[in-house]
This record gives sequence, structure tokens and C-alpha cells, in this order.
Amino acid sequence: MPPLSREQFKFPFYLIVHPYNGYWELKYDRSRRSSLALSFVILFFLAVTNILQNEYSGFAVRIVNPDSINSIMEIVYVFVPVLFWCVANWSLTTLMDGEGKFAEIFASTCFAMIPLVLVNFPWIWLSNVISMQEAAFYRFSSHAAVLWSLYLLFVGNMTVHQFTPLKTVWTMLLTVVAMGFLAFLGLLFFSLVQQIVAFVATLYQEIDLRR
Repeated sequence: MPPLSREQFKFPFYLIVHPYNGYWELKYDRSRRSSLALSFVILFFLAVTNILQNEYSGFAVRIVNPDSINSIMEIVYVFVPVLFWCVANWSLTTLMDGEGKFAEIFASTCFAMIPLVLVNFPWIWLSNVISMQEAAFYRFSSHAAVLWSLYLLFVGNMTVHQFTPLKTVWTMLLTVVAMGFLAFLGLLFFSLVQQIVAFVATLYQEIDLRR
């Protein structure tokens, strides 16, 4: 794969301020085929932002003890929900005549996460010089970033699948429900694997003791 050009790196910033045109180009413009590589770059920066935010935010806004942070788990907390969203959304929209491919759903989802990086990353350092009274600006900015990302996610889903606004909202709600179902199946699967491993280990110990 050729390296990403400067124009390709500029495209995400264009998309977040012109979401309808941006997502249309993302789906139909062949020059945007590198969007999958950019999607992983965005996810990487989101994970880094999430880790730095929990470890280096100022005491006025910190809600997590830095000593209890596991960087690997912080990465999992970013990648797994995105993966679950994409799998659930693709599964549902396939049954609802959606036009989006899995790669397009993944790219549109990752591009919708850009405000969470652009807004939260500077606040990691600014939060160390603000007072308790000024922490309200931090929380307002964080909430604004979430709303901005949700709006981009909505436009992305609507454009990728060519749905109406109402059908898009309905699909997104069903996707959240499907994510919960996937999480339940995942926990059930890992619990079953854990029990099988424990049974095999116990059986091996019993056989080993009878030798």
C-alpha cells in the first residue's frame, strides 16, 4: 500500500465540518480508497488520547486513579466497542437492505471518532492548569465532542446505507441492542472456555497424581 499523501490526511478534517459531502466522497470517490488505513490511524490516536487522558489529566477533572490504569485494557476499551458496533451494524443493515459494506461501515465509524481526539487531546494538558470552577469548560467540551461524534455517526450511517433519517435512527438504536447481545455472547463464550480449561487442567492433575 502506498504511503498516505498530505491530501489524504487533510480529508478527515474536511469530513468532520462537511459530513454530508465528506461521507459521500468516502463511499463513492475511488480516490478515498485509502480511508481504511486512515481509519486505523484514527483509532490508534483515539486509544492514545484515552490513555493519556486517564493518566495525565489534572486533578480537577480526573475521575480515574492513574495507578489503576492498564494501558492494554484502555486500548481494548476503544477497539472492542468499535468492532462490536461495526459487526452489529453490518449484520442488521444486511437484513434491512442497507447498501454499506463492512469496510465502509468501519471507516465511517472511525471517522466519526475524530472530534473525540481533536477536542479531548488539548484538554489533557489544559486540565492541569485550570481550577475547580473552570472544570465546567472541560466537561462542556467533552460533552460537545461526544455530541459531534454522534452526529457524524448518524450522517455516516445514513450516507453509507442510503437510509432515511428516521430509519437511520432506528437502525442505530437496534445496533446498540445488538452490541449488548454480542457482548453477552462473548462473555458466555469466554466463561465456557474458562470452564473447559479448568476442567482439562483438573483432569490432567488427577491423571498425573495416579501415575
